[in-house]
Amino acid sequence: MSVPLSILDLAPIVSGSDPRRALRETVELARRAEESGYHRYWLAEHHFTPGVASSAPQVLIALVAAATERIRVGSGAVQTGHVTAPVLVEQFGTIDALHPGRVDLGLGRSGHRKSQFAELAAGVSKPEARTEARTVDGLLIPPPADFSRIAGSPTLRLYTALLQQQGAEAPEFAELVDEITALIEGTFKLSDGTEAHIVPGEDAELQLWILGSSGGESARVAGERGLPFAANYHVAPSAVLEAVEAYREAFKPSAALPAPHVMVSADVVVAPDDETARRIASPYALWVLSVRDGRGAIPFPTEEDAAAHVWTDEDRALVADRVDTQFVGSPQTVADRLRTLQRVTGADELLVTTIVHDHTDRLRSFELLAEEWNTPQ
Repeated sequence: MSVPLSILDLAPIVSGSDPRRALRETVELARRAEESGYHRYWLAEHHFTPGVASSAPQVLIALVAAATERIRVGSGAVQTGHVTAPVLVEQFGTIDALHPGRVDLGLGRSGHRKSQFAELAAGVSKPEARTEARTVDGLLIPPPADFSRIAGSPTLRLYTALLQQQGAEAPEFAELVDEITALIEGTFKLSDGTEAHIVPGEDAELQLWILGSSGGESARVAGERGLPFAANYHVAPSAVLEAVEAYREAFKPSAALPAPHVMVSADVVVAPDDETARRIASPYALWVLSVRDGRGAIPFPTEEDAAAHVWTDEDRALVADRVDTQFVGSPQTVADRLRTLQRVTGADELLVTTIVHDHTDRLRSFELLAEEWNTPQ
């Protein structure tokens, strides 16, 4: 039996479109995903990016939940460095109050790594040395990407200047996760014994997740607290095996989870045949370049614009890990590669994301994949 398949959506804005259209298309895609049998529908959080409309995922999650009936909805992931635990529990508790038992609160460390990026921008620390790509039981593990170009970008400076109040310091990630858990369980107390009770939010039927792109703190915190963990093969494919291994090594059973539970993400494009899929996926490299060079995701280009772009060797190297690990092809081609990803990582669930220029092609990609995935082998 195939493991559950879920969707990660960024509410992408394509060239020639606008946020209103992108958000309407997200709601439509969520409805269609439910009809196709997808297990979860997660919304990412991005800011100051002209090509992404999911800047307020809590609001969008509520809208998607209201437009659907059964599919789980949630965040992939909240950027916890820019928000407090009570605010998160209140927001997601409000959604859960109207859609009980369907809401996932996915947490990420974004916003907690300012010092790391500052060191990269200043040349104090260097990116991990590149190595040769390797293949593990059929799964490509590319060399790590060099993020030094994004470290000093205007987009990152805006994050630092505007998303956090002046003088505020984000708590340690583990501390924040513990605060969120205690507020949901109704056990939170200040050091002087003062209790805090969140309404709505306390006793909410939220499923808490940790998302991570390496074998570092996120994987460790998820494991030590007995929480499910989502590893980002589509964002950081070079570190996916270390991430899931670190999580499993750190895992301690909890009331919510007696054994490790891993979901792994992948970037996919599905079409009736391999050639068509490659064609509609062709602008992806140019879009990734805009993310990696510090501009922030541009509106997703047309195939013609992508074909006209003049590439440098440096730019190709900057996006190679993500382009080479995008699963593109017919339903069988992509499903086979997803099964390899699942087998090698031992994933209990898979999370797929798709961005193409034409919304009809995007809808069809998810539908074709679901049909193939749910067909008995």
